[in-house]
Amino acid sequence: MSYDFELNCDLPAPPEAVYAAWLSSEGHSAMTGGEAEISDVVGAPYTAWDGYIEGRNLELVQFSRIVQSWRTSEFADSDADSTVTVELTPIKEGTRLTLSHLGAPDGQTSYETHGWREFYFEPMKAYFARPNMAR
Repeated sequence: MSYDFELNCDLPAPPEAVYAAWLSSEGHSAMTGGEAEISDVVGAPYTAWDGYIEGRNLELVQFSRIVQSWRTSEFADSDADSTVTVELTPIKEGTRLTLSHLGAPDGQTSYETHGWREFYFEPMKAYFARPNMAR
């Protein structure tokens, strides 16, 4: 079994900057603090957080939508990949990031309760708040 959830955060950067950082190895690594290998090519595989996360880019709409298959090293072999959709909406202060996580394995609620916030949203807020990062 699996479950779905949605989270959001506001970032002090335009959608173009968030999109570009999410889909580049250097940017993703810098904004999260964990090593990533990622590209802006549909179908390309990626890893994040030093290999803890892996998946493929499923759909990319420049500067507004990123859809990726997603699994961590904590998934059982029998668990299907989950799907993460990142919607980037311009707001006065920068970008509202809405993350929909579909198909997370039951019992692995840490992604919803703190994982995305602690390992993505908070580091991203700090990264984009630095001078010259919110371009």
